[in-house]
Amino acid sequence: MYGIGILKGLWVTLVHFVETYVEDLRWLGRKRYFSPEGVAHRRSKDAKGIFTVQYPEEKLPVPEEFRFIPFLIYEVDEEGNKHDRCTSCGICAKVCPPQCIWIVRTEDPVTKRPVPEPVEFYIDVDICMNCGYCAEYCPFDAIKMDHDYELASYDRHAEHIYNKEKLSKPVSYYADIRPANYTREEAVRAAEEAKKAEAAAARAAAAAPAAGGDQPAGD
Repeated sequence: MYGIGILKGLWVTLVHFVETYVEDLRWLGRKRYFSPEGVAHRRSKDAKGIFTVQYPEEKLPVPEEFRFIPFLIYEVDEEGNKHDRCTSCGICAKVCPPQCIWIVRTEDPVTKRPVPEPVEFYIDVDICMNCGYCAEYCPFDAIKMDHDYELASYDRHAEHIYNKEKLSKPVSYYADIRPANYTREEAVRAAEEAKKAEAAAARAAAAAPAAGGDQPAGD
């Protein structure tokens, strides 16, 4: 009433205007803008003055569980050879709600039987709804959800249909963007390997007496 609300709004604007320059002086010699530290400070509850993130020069860090386009994981052995985790089983394509995944399986040239490795793997990123079902249902932890969300281009058919080469990323990349998930999954993987080793050792120990009992008795 009587313009009091307008004056209150102008006062808030004036306070932000003044505090912006005060904060700039406090951060003198440090990067208040265009740095992860500055962005984190301006997004905190203690921020004063201007707090707008100047995208694309500045970007908000995405949470670990943020998910966007899927990608394929490959491992590198000691000799530097790449090994895909994907076995081209097709489960991800079956559970995909918009059906945006296509897989071309490898075939043995002699027997024509499928080989557990994809020749090609395609994802139409414009159709993908980023639900994460493919990563959730993959039995080999071969497909994960990425953090890269800047995918705009002017040619949909050339840029937005990802092939195996464009989708493949090393396991180290996954460990960088999802450290908590990677640590948890590797712990489960190590526990399963330990169980398999124990079972193999138990079978070997059980087979040893039987093999010894088959030896002919000496004179």
